[in-house]
Amino acid sequence: MATARTADVRPEIDAVLVRRLVDSQFPRWAELPLKLVDPAGSDHVIYRLGEELAVRLPRHAGAVGQARKEFEWLPRLAPHLPLAIPVPVGVGEPDFGYPWPWAVSRWLEGDVATVDALADSTGAAIELARFLAALRRFAPEGGAKAGRECLSSWSLSERDRATRVAIAEVDGVFDAAAMAELWDAAMSAPGWDGPPVWFHGDFHTGNLLTTHGRLSAVIDFGGLGIGDPACDLMIAFTLMTAGSRAAFRDALGVDDATWLRGRGWALATGLNAYTSYAAVNPRVAAQTTRQITEALTG
Repeated sequence: MATARTADVRPEIDAVLVRRLVDSQFPRWAELPLKLVDPAGSDHVIYRLGEELAVRLPRHAGAVGQARKEFEWLPRLAPHLPLAIPVPVGVGEPDFGYPWPWAVSRWLEGDVATVDALADSTGAAIELARFLAALRRFAPEGGAKAGRECLSSWSLSERDRATRVAIAEVDGVFDAAAMAELWDAAMSAPGWDGPPVWFHGDFHTGNLLTTHGRLSAVIDFGGLGIGDPACDLMIAFTLMTAGSRAAFRDALGVDDATWLRGRGWALATGLNAYTSYAAVNPRVAAQTTRQITEALTG
């Protein structure tokens, strides 16, 4: 876990550093060209390494555990899932002033999924439901005790204070009364009473890839964990419309309480991203406005 002292560390990451790290720790790939992937996510700087590999380096201390977690679990999960996932092939160590573990994974071709292309697709919605169902069917090995310290265990209640602050902050931009009503209902909904299951933990449009207009891969398993799967229902509100959302819910067999918690997750994560980035990033503003609006619609 990051200490307060390291939480705000943002190391300089450039091609020179990445080249030195790769060449010194994985000399078999020393001749492969590097190309910056831009834009990348908020957690990692990503370089494509040759044609078949990607190097991912955490930008901040909050993402430090992801390399080892994904190396531990994704190779085990991959054979059981109907869509491709990025299988790590190595974990690099801190060096040359870079302070954290980093990863080399198999490169996955594809374009980031878009609302314009897939929002109304019941086929895509059902495919995503099948992916989540397959993920949940993979039994946590021995409670996944080995390496479990890196696994996420999200709780909606942990977001209560921050979400209520965000609701007040965006009053006038969105319907604060409607958001407060939804949040109260989500917080009061019965909790998950099934066995702990695997969840992706950050299952939104930006972490889906398509090829030739069809879903092909799910990426970025930094939020991978075991527990209540309601957090993964955010995809219904980041990507889908009412019709495809209904098909998704039916295919996955989601009960009322879990669906309500999922709406709460979509609201909370949408508000967090909106208040953090919307003022400086029009793309995030548009995406999170849609997410919050769809969560309110249900």
